Amino acid sequence: MPPIVALVAPPGRATQRPARRGLVLAIILAVQLMVVLDATIVNIALPGIAAALHFSPANLSWVITAYTLAFGGFLLLGARAGDLLGRRRVFIAGIAVFTIASFLGGIAPWSGWLLAARALQGVGGALAAPSALALLMTMFRDGQERVRAIGWYTAVSIGGGAIGLILGGLLTQWASWRWVLFVNVPIGIVVIVLARRLLTETPGRNGHFDVRGALTSTMGVTALAYGFVRAATSGWGDMITMAAFAVGAVLLVTFVLLERRASEPITPLRLFADRSRSASYVARLFLTAGMFGMFFFLTQFLQDVLHYSPLTTGLAFLPFTVALFAMSQLSARGLVHRFGAKPIMVVGFSVSTLGMLLLTQLSASSDYVSLLAPLMLFGAGNGLAFVPLTSTSLSGVRQEDAGAASGLVNVMQQLGGALGLAVLVSVFGTAARGAAVQSVVAAQRAFVAGADHAFIAGTLFVAATVVVLVVAIRGRRAGARAAAVPSWVRELDATTTTAMEA
Repeated sequence: MPPIVALVAPPGRATQRPARRGLVLAIILAVQLMVVLDATIVNIALPGIAAALHFSPANLSWVITAYTLAFGGFLLLGARAGDLLGRRRVFIAGIAVFTIASFLGGIAPWSGWLLAARALQGVGGALAAPSALALLMTMFRDGQERVRAIGWYTAVSIGGGAIGLILGGLLTQWASWRWVLFVNVPIGIVVIVLARRLLTETPGRNGHFDVRGALTSTMGVTALAYGFVRAATSGWGDMITMAAFAVGAVLLVTFVLLERRASEPITPLRLFADRSRSASYVARLFLTAGMFGMFFFLTQFLQDVLHYSPLTTGLAFLPFTVALFAMSQLSARGLVHRFGAKPIMVVGFSVSTLGMLLLTQLSASSDYVSLLAPLMLFGAGNGLAFVPLTSTSLSGVRQEDAGAASGLVNVMQQLGGALGLAVLVSVFGTAARGAAVQSVVAAQRAFVAGADHAFIAGTLFVAATVVVLVVAIRGRRAGARAAAVPSWVRELDATTTTAMEA
């Protein structure tokens, strides 16, 4: 999932020549491509990873969750590090960590090694992503240049998702699943070399890192996710399962208490004071909870049940990408202005709910035609609603809270997906256990039975998004809300039309 970070340039003047700035833009776009590729490529490779490293269906979800938890949990700390230490330094360090982790993941001899590498990738991404876009906004201050740069950034976000799906299929089918990780290594090396030569350091400033806040929040959500995944295999009455939930709850309560007293909190709690903004955070949490599971189970359904090749599986998701892009453009360029943010969000996510609901009708005898309508509906609904949802999450935010507010949007996205996937895996495991017997056909039926229950749970998550929006979002017309949206938020919308793609 491409990161959403504030477009607030630090002080200073961009003095680079046009050619030099073009190379800087290429560096930043390469990093964005790495982030988008990593999200979509790994989904396509999941069946191959499971077979090679002997992952169970429940534990396989940690290949996704390890990355999203680390990325989301340390994203705000990464943004803070760029502010205090200098964005060039933190950007290069993040890419170095991401590149090394990708190599380590590619040579992983067992499952635990791969999960540790994926978590390290998340930390690297959390360091690099906030600085990347901030550096872009530093380099391109003039109106037309900035619009053009943002346009390229958005195009890479759109095209990168589709490229990742196809490239992941190609690499998995013609080489090995390991190459979905190795592909980051040459890109990362080139980016580091060029960044050291071309990027100008931004001045650091005095301040403090809220390490305790980052650790307690990340460890708390990780404990909850582990509890849900453990329940899928060991049951809800298992002592370790219950202990994981208890530890997670204690850590998250501790996080809130720490943030209330911190002089420079990683998550300023005042951001939750506005009801509409808080509701948009919760809505995003529920939406990604259902969405991550959809990709996780559909990828395996296409390859393990319908026997699609990895490449064909990647191509199968393209209608989702096309629908998402088309409707996001329509929403941003006219619908929100005409009808207002709330109606567009409610209609959009209602369409997404319908798409998820149709997935519950899949069976072992389903064909691709059965998937086409759900994919297009889900893509169209998300594309329609995502831009106004982002604007609602960031409207009325003070300039000094811009970084934390935009970072929090992405944190809710990543952590919601991680927790939601854990819940759906737990639902899947409980249903599949009762249906499983010792034969290939029966195993496929068990998978479909489990996935069916997971899609039902995912539908409830997306439906909850609609309920939250209807009940809690204040019904303002688009003009009134636009007046409350700072200019940096309106610029941000241009970069986030496809942030839900991965």
